[in-house]
Amino acid sequence: MERRSIFRDILTMARGDLSLLISLVIIVILVICGICPQYLVREDYRDINLPARLSPPSLRYPLGTDFLGRDLLSLLIWGCRLALVEMLWPTLVAATIGVSLGLISGYVGGTPDLIIMRFVDILMSFPSFLLAMVILSTLGPGLTNAIWSVAISRISGYTRLARSLALPMKEIGYVEYAKAVGANRPRIMTRYILPNILTPIIVQMTFGMPDTLSSVAALSFLGLGGKPPTADWGIILQQSRIYLRYAPWAVLIPAFIIFMVTFVFNVFGEALRDIVDPRRKYLRMI
Repeated sequence: MERRSIFRDILTMARGDLSLLISLVIIVILVICGICPQYLVREDYRDINLPARLSPPSLRYPLGTDFLGRDLLSLLIWGCRLALVEMLWPTLVAATIGVSLGLISGYVGGTPDLIIMRFVDILMSFPSFLLAMVILSTLGPGLTNAIWSVAISRISGYTRLARSLALPMKEIGYVEYAKAVGANRPRIMTRYILPNILTPIIVQMTFGMPDTLSSVAALSFLGLGGKPPTADWGIILQQSRIYLRYAPWAVLIPAFIIFMVTFVFNVFGEALRDIVDPRRKYLRMI
C-alpha cells in the first residue's frame, strides 16, 4: 500500500472541515504576505500623512490609518514578515536546544539526566512569559533580545517531551542492534532515535508557534521588544491603544489579526495531531 503523505492527509481532511480549510488559506496568505509584502501594498508603511491621521476605513485606506496617518493595511502586511520570524525563530531555537537536551537526558541517563532535568525543573518553576521577561530584563530591551528570551523560556517543554519519547526507544531492537555493531551514542541518537520521535515534536512546534508570536507581541506591547517604526503588530497595538475611543479600528484590527493567526495555527496543529495519532483520528471519525 502506498504511504500517504501528511500534506495530502491534511488536504483530504480540509475538504470536510471548513475551519481547517479556512485556516490553511489564512496561513498561505500570511506566508505570501511575509515573503513579498512590497508587491501587495500601494502605500509605504513608513509614509507619514498627518492630515489623514486616524482616518476610518475607506477606498484609499481599506483598514484606516493610525495616529501618524500611516496606512494600517500596509503596516499589517509588512508586519507579516516579522510575525513569521517571531513564530519560527524562537520555536526552532527552543526545539533544537530542547530536543538535543532531551535526547541526551533520555538516552544517556545517569548524571547528565539528573543535571538536565534539574535545570528543566528550574525553568518550569516560572510561568513562561514571566521567565521571558526576567531573561529580557537581563539581556536588555529590543526585538532580537525579546525573540531570544521567548526561545529560552520554551526550551524546557521540548526537553521533557523529547526525553519522554527517547526513554522507551532505548530498548527497541534496532537500537540494541546499532549498539551491538559498535555505533556510538551521537550516531544512535541522531540516526535511529531522533527520526522516530520527530513527528510529535513537529506537532508540538506547530502548537508552540502562535504562543511565541503572542509572547513577543506582548513584550513589544509592554515596550520591551521592538521599537518604532518597526512594523511589529505588538508595537502597532501599543501605539494605538490610547486612541481606542476615537479610532477603535487602529486597535481592534491588529488585535483581531493576532488572534486570528493564533487561532488558525491551533486549528492546524489539532488537525496535524489527529493525523499522526491514529487514536485521535479514529475518535474524530466517530
